[in-house]
Amino acid sequence: MTVTENMTRERPDSGGEVLRAEGLHKHYRAAGEILSGVTLSLQRGEMVAVVGPSGCGKSTLLHILAALDTPTSGTVYFAGKVVSSFSNSELAEFRNRQIGFVWQRHHLLADFTAAENVAFPLFLRGVSTSTAQATAHERLDQVGLGSRAESSAASLSGGEQQRVALARALAGDPALLLADEPTGDLDEQTAESVFQLMQSLHRTRQLTSLVATHNLSLARRCDRILNLEHGLITERVTNV
Repeated sequence: MTVTENMTRERPDSGGEVLRAEGLHKHYRAAGEILSGVTLSLQRGEMVAVVGPSGCGKSTLLHILAALDTPTSGTVYFAGKVVSSFSNSELAEFRNRQIGFVWQRHHLLADFTAAENVAFPLFLRGVSTSTAQATAHERLDQVGLGSRAESSAASLSGGEQQRVALARALAGDPALLLADEPTGDLDEQTAESVFQLMQSLHRTRQLTSLVATHNLSLARRCDRILNLEHGLITERVTNV
């Protein structure tokens, strides 16, 4: 049994800490220290926003939490396990099975259909073509794009493309959704629509979500707001 298979089997239905970061530092030779001892905890079922000025390190933080980057020092725990202790194959499986990531720019494969884009992470997992396609169509239905499943990604509007990206992030039923400025490239009306969809899927799929955003009006609708500035996290607002 792999580390991530073990985490999946041990995953409770509700309650408990999903992720913890302790004392994260990140230093770049050119930019200096971006993170200066970030500590945070995400409880199962929470939707938490991270806000802060451009260049403060929100993207860097999310990439570290998703094991797409490594901290200069500090520790990330997922389901009580130290992520840095995973082997390369376990890290790849962790990213594919436990994390759903939504980027500011959707990063869809333009010549692929919406369904093929959503199914792609399942193909990487070794899921059969028929099962991956069925799951992709189901996820596209959930984001309101079932009728566009066979349309090429390039033919979709910006809002539709971001919905496909959200469906792709949720294709593998992850425990944790990380979203990096998911509405940053959208107009106000489309951003509102995409965020409402994220909130709905967060509830119905019982996700734990961390959303980096510049949009304070959207952030205030999350359970908590964390402010990242000068390399440190502080609790900005608690919504009751």
